Amino acid sequence: MLNKKLLPAALATALLAGATVAQADMEISGNVALTSDYKFRGISQSNEDIAVQGGFDLGWDNGIYIGTWASSVDFDVSSADGGLNGSLELDYYVGWASDIGDSGFGIDVGYLYYDYPGDDGLEGDYQELYGSLSWNDLAIGVAYSDDYYAETDTFWYYYADYSLGINDMFTIDFHVGYNDVEKNGGFLSSDEDSFIDYSVGVTASWLAVDWTLAYVGTDLDEEDVFDTEWGDDSIIFTISKSM
Repeated sequence: MLNKKLLPAALATALLAGATVAQADMEISGNVALTSDYKFRGISQSNEDIAVQGGFDLGWDNGIYIGTWASSVDFDVSSADGGLNGSLELDYYVGWASDIGDSGFGIDVGYLYYDYPGDDGLEGDYQELYGSLSWNDLAIGVAYSDDYYAETDTFWYYYADYSLGINDMFTIDFHVGYNDVEKNGGFLSSDEDSFIDYSVGVTASWLAVDWTLAYVGTDLDEEDVFDTEWGDDSIIFTISKSM
């Protein structure tokens, strides 16, 4: 089982590795977004309501990067019903990404920790190891958690993404993912232990801002997601800015 104390050590290792390569230039980037519904792997994390998001990254020429990302969340769960009632998600990650020569292939591997500081019942916090292989605009990847959200036990995620650039202004993004949960625990409310999520989005870059309209959903029924519409197909609008 992965040690959940790994995060500080991993971040420290990344910082030391970056500092050791004195010649490597460091780049700082950031992002902010406002979305009509924060959906993660097809399921609403904001009770189908607006979410505010943002983060920043540090990257080095040697491919190492570290970063953090945050979003408002609302799982509509009281302390009496499990305590997954925090209003904030904080993610911390460290990884390495690189192109493979001039082949058009690229690789990205890393560690990601999801923190829900407001929870006072079941432990929402979890960690993942992830990796992906890309070729031009196509990427396939996998993520693994030894104890997924809401103490759900082992979790695997397999996905494919494709980004189609129409011109300098418009991009169409396609995504499909397969979620494999060892036991549903507090994550799903039925006996389902796997599901598919998918999305198609169109992004327009205009006035130095990205405007995205996406169709997002899963193959889950409402009874699988606590009799809510969190996993239903929906249209989501997002305004984002990268810096």
